[in-house]
Amino acid sequence: MAHKHIYDAEGKQLCCTQEEKIYTKADGANFIVEDSCCSTKKRHHEEHDHGHDHSDNSDSVFKMFMPAGVSLVLLLAGIAMDHWFPQTWFTDWVRVIWYGVAYIPVGLPVLKEAVGSIGKGDIFSEFFLMGIATIGAFAIGEYPEGVAVMLFYSIGEVFQTMAVSKAKSNIKSLLDQRPDEVTVLRNNEPQTVKAETVDIGAIIQLKPGEKLGLDGELLSDSASFNTSALTGESRPDTKSKGETVLAGMINLNTVSQVKVTTAYTDSKLSKILVLVQNASSQKAPTELFIRKFAKIYTPIVVFLAIGITLLPALFVSDYIFADWLYRALVFLVISCPCALVISIPLGYFGGIGAASRNGILIKGSNFLDTLARIQNVVMDKTGTMTEGVFNVQEVNLSSEFDSGEMLQMVNALESHSTHPVATAIHHYVGGIDRSIELVHIEEIAGYGLKATVKGKDLLVGNFKLMDKFGIRYDLDVNSIVYTTIAVAYDHKFVGYITIADNIKEDAQLTIDKLKSLGVKPTMLSGDKNTVVQYVAKTLGIRNAFGDLLPEDKVNKIKEIKAKGESVAFVGDGVNDAPVVALSDVGIAMGGLGSDATIETADVVIQDDKPSKIPMAINMGKQTKKIVWQNIGLAFGVKAIVLILGAGGLATMWEAVFADVGVALLAILNAIRIQRMTF
Repeated sequence: MAHKHIYDAEGKQLCCTQEEKIYTKADGANFIVEDSCCSTKKRHHEEHDHGHDHSDNSDSVFKMFMPAGVSLVLLLAGIAMDHWFPQTWFTDWVRVIWYGVAYIPVGLPVLKEAVGSIGKGDIFSEFFLMGIATIGAFAIGEYPEGVAVMLFYSIGEVFQTMAVSKAKSNIKSLLDQRPDEVTVLRNNEPQTVKAETVDIGAIIQLKPGEKLGLDGELLSDSASFNTSALTGESRPDTKSKGETVLAGMINLNTVSQVKVTTAYTDSKLSKILVLVQNASSQKAPTELFIRKFAKIYTPIVVFLAIGITLLPALFVSDYIFADWLYRALVFLVISCPCALVISIPLGYFGGIGAASRNGILIKGSNFLDTLARIQNVVMDKTGTMTEGVFNVQEVNLSSEFDSGEMLQMVNALESHSTHPVATAIHHYVGGIDRSIELVHIEEIAGYGLKATVKGKDLLVGNFKLMDKFGIRYDLDVNSIVYTTIAVAYDHKFVGYITIADNIKEDAQLTIDKLKSLGVKPTMLSGDKNTVVQYVAKTLGIRNAFGDLLPEDKVNKIKEIKAKGESVAFVGDGVNDAPVVALSDVGIAMGGLGSDATIETADVVIQDDKPSKIPMAINMGKQTKKIVWQNIGLAFGVKAIVLILGAGGLATMWEAVFADVGVALLAILNAIRIQRMTF
């Protein structure tokens, strides 16, 4: 069945674009531009063959340069016979054919692209501009310059292809982390099967040095894994029996067994790959502007070139058509938007690739732009600036109650919560007493838990929960620094449990770096205000608020946005969904632990290091800086040479520099982001 192009409401073609063609030339970088309709079969094939590219890279580079090499040899030989070693036979049709043969290897592919673009309705493409400029040069007898323009343009295309491939190498290496095959134990016999065919519950045997193909639960007592492909962290991560291990992790020491808990397509790595591959669909405003500008500016230049050719005949007495046509052709070559169309997206993808290498997933270049202008970072406390690993410090229960029985009841109720506090209580109390019957279990957001035990109400939560149900207590809550869990039973105050959480080792560095970037940190938490203020004071955060309900956090964000300032919110991406939606950028911490985090956040930090927050912001700033440097360079040089070309002061050689030369300079500038340290 013939392929049908897809157009939007304004008639703009959504597939098979010029930019897509340029990017698909790059080895391993064909997913830079999301192909919405043309390459479904090809993409499906690539998804299954991404780890099996055995082609010799040096051979592919040789093939890319070979047409230009042939053309260059013929061009230099022709110029030598024209000027340095004149040959009597090298005249008339022999000379035309010689340069024509030199033109074909580099010119024919461009002319084919021009015809193809015209067939799709995109007349004023860079291929069209190069085609008419070089054919026009042949028409007026400027054969060497016609070949030279197309030769340097083709060399520039090869370098662009190589630069794009380099820019995507980090993400391509991430793609290679998902093995196609795994070893499954069936009747205690190891069998190698396709990873996508493995069912949930199957047992995978993982040898030292092998990559895990699916998410699962470690069955072995312990194992060390290299998680650098997922988190950017080079230090081995040791897992214990029962802990979650993820696809892409590399087993380091002993043979291990893993029970599959997630289907191949639903693994964390699969979701991350989809996220990264779709990042190109979210375009930065600068990118969108340049695209629109190029669509308008290119046809204007074509009509100006026609005017430069014909209009002087009305005003110049010694008008010579060939001279003015040459000026117009120079004008056309200069007008090619290569430097802008290629280097600007390349700058953004370089930023996304650099972030990916450091364990930061950014869902689109628009979020890089937004990160660059962030003025406020609002963060949750637990799990963001603190480790989220609580330990019970003190148990203070009334002698009126049996403390052992009450702790068992609290432990049983907290087992229905995923909050870190529940884990701390479980570690302190021990195993859950299954004989305790809980009914009417209810989680009250921002307050705590409620249930009925033996016909009486059990309340476990903060002191706001006590106030909500009219539980009276004789206690100065503000005098307790630690996080406090209040307990009430049968409408009586039982007592409280204090829990402490440690500040992360790089939390202080995070705040210092944010301040150095001119970003104001603010801490919002549902935790006890005294605890929040203690952590904030320790880290040097001036604005900190505790005892907040989810709606209170939303109101605080609205207050900041009402001042006209941009806000990034850092949290777990699940409980704070309303705040994430309201903020300009939602940043999720520890994204590998939560599917919902990967789906809801704009930026996912794959480990729990808050220092990645200022790193992501700095990446956004550096990427935007490079993009605007390229815009200034391209427009500046093109404007100067366009004026010189229209006045007859610039030749095709200057035009080549203004087009290909500036494009290469912009590309070299764009890939700097990949070599930067943040």
